[in-house]
Amino acid sequence: MKTAIVYYSLNGNTEYAANEISNILGADLIPIKPVKAYADKGFRKFLWGGKSVFMGETPELQPYEFSASDYDIVIIGTPVWASSFSPPIRTFVEENRAALQSKELAVFTCFSGGGAEKAIEKLRSFIDTDDFTAKLILVDPKTKPDTANAGKIKAFCSALSE
Repeated sequence: MKTAIVYYSLNGNTEYAANEISNILGADLIPIKPVKAYADKGFRKFLWGGKSVFMGETPELQPYEFSASDYDIVIIGTPVWASSFSPPIRTFVEENRAALQSKELAVFTCFSGGGAEKAIEKLRSFIDTDDFTAKLILVDPKTKPDTANAGKIKAFCSALSE
């Protein structure tokens, strides 16, 4: 089955996880990047990111190549911001909602502080899908390596191969 990993990464953790998953599944990587980059450190990072989530913003995205009809499975990867998914993923979903609803979907999140379960539920509700085939939650896999992450990633990929 042909798989796409659509992801947004601010500090490299989500990108790291996307690459690890892609290495196992042979999936296509589709990075999503806003035209105007978010602050990636300090107080501004949390202020602007949180405001953007709270306001339900949909930032303009740089061009990306994605055609849902090319894929059987779409995996969405997002950092957790204010117990929600990131605004660039919100834009991607809005631009592709109808096509995503007819696909097998999976999700992974990377976070530092918490709220990953809420973020996944908010994304599920926003897409308006019954559930995700597989879910993966990682705590900063690039910046805080943990030997357990490899097993979590393999289990996530196995759930998609069944």
